[in-house]
Amino acid sequence: MPSQHLTNGRRVKKPIQVIVIDDSAFMRRSLSLMLESDPNIKIVATARDGRDGLEKIEKFRPDLVTLDVEMPGMDGLTALKVIMKEMPVPVLMVSSLTTEGAEVTLEALHLGAVDFISKDLSFVSVDILRIKEELIAKVKEITSSRYIQLQFQMLKTGKSAERKPEVRTPVSRGASIRFPGTRPEAGRRTPSRRPARSARRRSR
Repeated sequence: MPSQHLTNGRRVKKPIQVIVIDDSAFMRRSLSLMLESDPNIKIVATARDGRDGLEKIEKFRPDLVTLDVEMPGMDGLTALKVIMKEMPVPVLMVSSLTTEGAEVTLEALHLGAVDFISKDLSFVSVDILRIKEELIAKVKEITSSRYIQLQFQMLKTGKSAERKPEVRTPVSRGASIRFPGTRPEAGRRTPSRRPARSARRRSR
């Protein structure tokens, strides 16, 4: 969760610090412009692959990381494993592969990513303004969640927080925030529970 500092005796909230990891220079620039269009978000660094990203995370200690999947050298899923093990920080997957229900999306969420967004949706859709707002909303939702921050703080200190059911949020269509180590189950529906009706016998 972004920290606060005092300015002229007033408590001022620092911008959300984000690192963008993507092998495409165009994508790094586009994501940075989209996110920094909100004054409460600051891109502190960008990285061209997983290994470069790990070095930047170690150096800047961001509040959140956006991570691509397919990259030369160290790919996104490999980097995600290292991030969760050595330098836990909330990760938002941003890739053409991370669509709802896709195997790579389920794997990323299982490894510890808290949410995802598809690059195809972000940069091919004519409704680019809505997608930009959705991306910004996801970043703010993740970094303002007290439970997510507690979960990652416990990961950093080597403790394990009590698992809670996955929490669905209205941030975007079909998207949900899940917590590290929780494997989502695609296509499974939870049966509705109806209270049992007590039968009354009528005496005649």
